[in-house]
Amino acid sequence: MKLGGYANRIARVDLSSGKVSYEEINEQDARLYIGARGLGVKYLFDNGPTVDAESPDNMLAFMNGPLTGSQATMSGRLAVVTKSPLTQTVTDSHMGGWSAARLRWAGFDGLLFVGKAETPVYAYVENGIVELRPADDLWGEGAHSTVEKLQGRYGTPLSVMTIGQAGENGVRFASIINEDDRAAGRGGTGAVAGSKNLKAVVVKATEAMPRPQDREKWKVAHKRALKTILDSEVTGPRTGGLSIYGTNVLMNPVNALGGVGTKNSQETQYDSAEKISGETVRETLLSSDPTCHACPVACKIEVEIKDGPYAGLKMESLEYEPAWALGANCDNDDPRVIAKLIDQCNDFGMDAIELGNVISMYMEATQREYVSGAGLAWGDTDGMVETAEQIALRSGMGDQLAEGTQRGAEQFGHPEIAMAVKGQSVPAYDPRALKGEAIGYATSNRGACHLRGYTPASEVLGIPVKTDPLAWEGKGELLKIFQDLHAFSDSLDLCKFSAFAEGAEEYAAQYEAIVGAPITADEVMTVGERVYNLERHYNNMCGFDGSDDSLPERYLTEPGSGPASESVVELDEMKAEYYAARGWEDGVVPESKLEELGIIS
Repeated sequence: MKLGGYANRIARVDLSSGKVSYEEINEQDARLYIGARGLGVKYLFDNGPTVDAESPDNMLAFMNGPLTGSQATMSGRLAVVTKSPLTQTVTDSHMGGWSAARLRWAGFDGLLFVGKAETPVYAYVENGIVELRPADDLWGEGAHSTVEKLQGRYGTPLSVMTIGQAGENGVRFASIINEDDRAAGRGGTGAVAGSKNLKAVVVKATEAMPRPQDREKWKVAHKRALKTILDSEVTGPRTGGLSIYGTNVLMNPVNALGGVGTKNSQETQYDSAEKISGETVRETLLSSDPTCHACPVACKIEVEIKDGPYAGLKMESLEYEPAWALGANCDNDDPRVIAKLIDQCNDFGMDAIELGNVISMYMEATQREYVSGAGLAWGDTDGMVETAEQIALRSGMGDQLAEGTQRGAEQFGHPEIAMAVKGQSVPAYDPRALKGEAIGYATSNRGACHLRGYTPASEVLGIPVKTDPLAWEGKGELLKIFQDLHAFSDSLDLCKFSAFAEGAEEYAAQYEAIVGAPITADEVMTVGERVYNLERHYNNMCGFDGSDDSLPERYLTEPGSGPASESVVELDEMKAEYYAARGWEDGVVPESKLEELGIIS
């Protein structure tokens, strides 16, 4: 392959036979889909959209982008791409820390796992070679002890991407966790690894940053990108809220909009939001603020619990999404308990957003007497900690809740109390207060998600322009722009927060300098559109259409609180606008659009 930036090496690992083969990247695919998310979805699509998510035939892809491991600011992300056992859709989940850079330094753009090992194994990666090694002694261990044992075995620095007991037990929202407690969190990536008897991927590498193809262009592009990050009021390390308070800086402003769902979204403002906000956490629990490869922002807030039953516990990091899911949405205003629950998620290997939603749904089922037995009351923090363990181990009621929010509610006989789309629970922005997120949740290719197209950048932060969060008009068109831009940045793979400062022009300049292939800002958006449409085409082939682009009835008929007290979601109107912008026919990508984007010929 003529393109720079890539290691140009992919490992295909057949866990059933134990065979590992190596191949170069198809240059045309690299030009069309770039890497990480985009190229991972292409590999997944070629593997066959109709495979069962939990079968050996499903593919689990660990993918880097062409900027990974370089000097590019915020280039420390790795995409895990697979078919989700939670949603049965395509999914990709991105992990921070140092795993992505080390995988690139070890000589790989991607690792593609298929099949199922007869007994537990882990993949050991070093110097362009992948070996499968026995993991019988690690099976049954949590993520933290697995990391500790493998680092003791191979030394540090060492990246360990592992599942905990949740993945081993097939919890549908199990995640993959690395040594920095960064997670490929959403969609059940850990459950797929568990179904394959793949305990971990271990990467040993020393720093070997890839060189740009055009050094002079790179100096200009890198300087410009870094300056936008440092000068931003959101990402600047001296003035930006993310750097000082972490992502949980959003708790108070979103709550002021009436956008913090409370008690399973029965209300949309939380009276105790200040108690679990980023400001309070920094003041009372902050221990340190570590960062990822090539990132000056340092948005992670490591905390230490100083008193109470969990005194002495250190964990990273207490972010906005789990603070909402395990806090406000469960009527839990104790940040120490939230930290304990996040630590459980990191050790057992579970998605904290889904866990908070499934517990909240269980609490509402208890409230409405849909549960036989004691159930779980709002704000019962001891019960929350116990329930989290039961879910990871699939014991007692945890076995039902391990199926996820939607399936769990269906087993109670009341699917209407599941705040989920396509089987995946909603994140921390109530769609009655932020209409861009309403259409975003409904049309996300991986189930309810704020990261496919992060419209709160505009609705809350005014980036690139301020829009009225309660107005639905124009949000479908706005969402498409965000979705396409993020699909490209996810394919580079740059941190999503880079888009608080950078745009298509900065991404294009960095790509061109490192890879050596010309690209314009418009072409950046076309690549993103191609990736998003390939994902949608994958889902269409799995039977999904516009009827699945839905929202829970609560958001459509029950007004919110505070500024959203008269607001419900105008979903039909927004879907019509969005489909028109996309050129889709009732949620399905027509053949003409596939041809236009070069997905088919």
